[in-house]
Amino acid sequence: MAIATIGAFLIGEYPEAVAVMLFYKIGELFEEYAEEKSRKSISGLMDIKPDYANLKVGNETKKVNPNEVKIGDIIIIKPGEKVPLDGIIIEGETTLDTKALTGETMPREANVNCEILSGSININGMITVKVTKEFGESTVSKILDLVENASAKKANTENFITKFAKIYTPIVVVIAIIIAILPNIILKTNDFTTWIYRALTFLVVSCPCALVISIPLSFFGGIGGASRSGILIKGGNYLEQLAKINTVVFDKTGTLTKGIFKVQKINTQGDIQKEKLLYYSAHIENYSNHPIANSIKNEYGKQIDEKVIKGIKEIAGKRNMWYSR
Repeated sequence: MAIATIGAFLIGEYPEAVAVMLFYKIGELFEEYAEEKSRKSISGLMDIKPDYANLKVGNETKKVNPNEVKIGDIIIIKPGEKVPLDGIIIEGETTLDTKALTGETMPREANVNCEILSGSININGMITVKVTKEFGESTVSKILDLVENASAKKANTENFITKFAKIYTPIVVVIAIIIAILPNIILKTNDFTTWIYRALTFLVVSCPCALVISIPLSFFGGIGGASRSGILIKGGNYLEQLAKINTVVFDKTGTLTKGIFKVQKINTQGDIQKEKLLYYSAHIENYSNHPIANSIKNEYGKQIDEKVIKGIKEIAGKRNMWYSR
């Protein structure tokens, strides 16, 4: 494209030179737009990366960069925070949201001696964790590395086009030079401008840039498009293999369904009314973030009077709560 533009200027075809540059630049703008959109889609899945870790130093806790935490250090993870590093719980009980890692929306109960992975979200309990892996070796780092370098794993089609372009491009340039020179020698004319113009036209038409750019861009766009739907594809080679698949087996929850609980039926015993049972249940679950608790509160659908709630204690993993009024 550069040769064609310079050649057009040399023979005085200024509109042609401008047109070549303009159309090429428009193509680049579309390419950059598509790449940026795909990168943003992929970046949206990077939200699992923790911003800090609560490092326990003596009797104090300080916020530090996860990279600063060493194996064997003790960190505190509060409710609602991301798990910054892989480790083992040494104190406390909680419920973990692991769907960013496993795709499973059902919360996982965790207590002392349970191994937890970075990238999970601590839902409702404060836990103390002994770090077993540095941040660079943690689960979340490996996932981020796979996604960020997805475009580096080229499909067979991309590798073929790259090799093809290395051979095809020099051949096109050589043929263009022959078109510019040989007809004048054979026909014994001095009409170099016409033949150079034709050679440059051939060069532009035969330029493999669209072919070389479009193939990798289509794979990159495919990976980005999948990311918008929450699907991680580790590289173009894996995307290419998907075209050959004729059967797909899904884990239903979190893939085909959202895994969000909803109250289907209220069964009562004795003289208690359904409305009263729902009232008590919603108030008992008020301070819990567990999906079952949220479904009961959503079913109640009214303002909860926190003044009447006293003596709440949640026993993780058993869904038993004590309530006194």
